[in-house]
Amino acid sequence: MQHLVDEKGLGGAIELDSAGILSYHQGEPADPRMRAHAARRGYNITHLSRPVTADDFRRFDLILGMDDGNIDDLMERCPDVENQRKIGRMTDYCRLKQADHVPDPYYGGAQGFENVLDLLEDACAGLLEELKKDRELLARKGRND
Repeated sequence: MQHLVDEKGLGGAIELDSAGILSYHQGEPADPRMRAHAARRGYNITHLSRPVTADDFRRFDLILGMDDGNIDDLMERCPDVENQRKIGRMTDYCRLKQADHVPDPYYGGAQGFENVLDLLEDACAGLLEELKKDRELLARKGRND
């Protein structure tokens, strides 16, 4: 997503981060296989793993999970009912791919990583389009006030 945001010149308008549910790999880089597959597509994954925190729900407008388990865990970690509205599913933003979750690529071989990247590219493009629409709507509303 950061690649798309930077490509569109929206780095100053959109803040992104990535976090996991478990802290088992906290401080570690992404799986080397994912980094290699991503690099072949021009992505440089340098982020170190960190767990979702209560502050994330206050800091970010949108918190996206990859599957039902993630969504359930995010709901449990959410500090209050009001912030639960920020939780969504990444695949809800897919435009070309049909998927109800982003599968865990770690046991699917090379194709598993490629499939996840395909899904995430599609979902990230759809998400960016939605964010741009929301931004345009807010700008129009501001001009009408």
